Amino acid sequence: MARISQQEFLARLAKGKAVPAVVLLGEEPFLRDACRAQLLEQFIPEAARTWAVSRYSADRGETQEALEQAQTLPMLSSRQVVFLEDVEKIEKMSEKHRDAAIEWLDAYLDDPAPFTILVLEACGLDQRMRLAKLFFDRTLVVEVGLGSDPEERHAAAVALARAIAREENVEFEKGAAEDLAEFVAADLMRLKTEIAKLATYVGERRVIRRQDVNALVISERATTVWELADMLASRSQKMALEFLDRLLRDGEEPLMILGALAWMYRKLVEASEVRGVGNAYQAARALGMRPDQAELALQSARKIPKARLLDGLRALQSADDRLKGGCDDPRAIMEFLITELTGSGTIVKSAGR
Repeated sequence: MARISQQEFLARLAKGKAVPAVVLLGEEPFLRDACRAQLLEQFIPEAARTWAVSRYSADRGETQEALEQAQTLPMLSSRQVVFLEDVEKIEKMSEKHRDAAIEWLDAYLDDPAPFTILVLEACGLDQRMRLAKLFFDRTLVVEVGLGSDPEERHAAAVALARAIAREENVEFEKGAAEDLAEFVAADLMRLKTEIAKLATYVGERRVIRRQDVNALVISERATTVWELADMLASRSQKMALEFLDRLLRDGEEPLMILGALAWMYRKLVEASEVRGVGNAYQAARALGMRPDQAELALQSARKIPKARLLDGLRALQSADDRLKGGCDDPRAIMEFLITELTGSGTIVKSAGR
């Protein structure tokens, strides 16, 4: 079957088109939740969801139980939805258990129950493995991630921010959605939360400006992160690591620090391209920032070559992927990142890669 985007899948559901088996592939919880919610909204009456919706986990060894449920007629509903989460864990099982699970799935997908929508969920699949080949051949695979390319991830998050804003009956002025998406590190759940706050904040004006994003979302952490700018520009690795340690000990979340750093790097790239600016207020208008921060951005951008800034953005993206991939040691990722950003020479891709 086809491999489609989350937006294409939602459009398909809106037309009432069901499929026997769907794979939600990707690790973005907001997109996955949207698919789940729309599936239930479209096909399962709310009063029947207690009986017609069931959830299982391949990681808990429940693949066979899920498929047995899929073949069982639902109560008080003409159709049921069966969710089987963590199917990528089947690839990590012993050969005996892995082969058995794949045989069960193969047999079911060869003759799926007409009254069931089987939803298989995986953060990622190795396309060289038999399991992935089975899914790509016999199910509808829906991408529920933002992709690995930093520019594509950012663009997708910006597009979604604008869509969420329309649902809140507000719109973004030019540059505001980009600032917000960058600062929240394309965390879509947080993106939705921040847009709801911004919609309340702007009130009847109904337009979210860059200064609104700066005042309500960015300002406090941005003030903190700009303290790092000089350390990174001067490659003061020891000072930067000590600064990171203080932030972590004060309870700052690694992903939020990462989002602030990514936003700062984007602003430094913008600042490196600004021409004909004579004072902080002109810089503030050009960059959509407070005058004091805009002046810092211009000063720091003069100290860091643009090529190094772009390398830094790639290192930030690599750290973001590892943090969101469920790494056991977020502090180690952040320390390695600071070492990369302050190191001499070309920034390497990532530890262990």
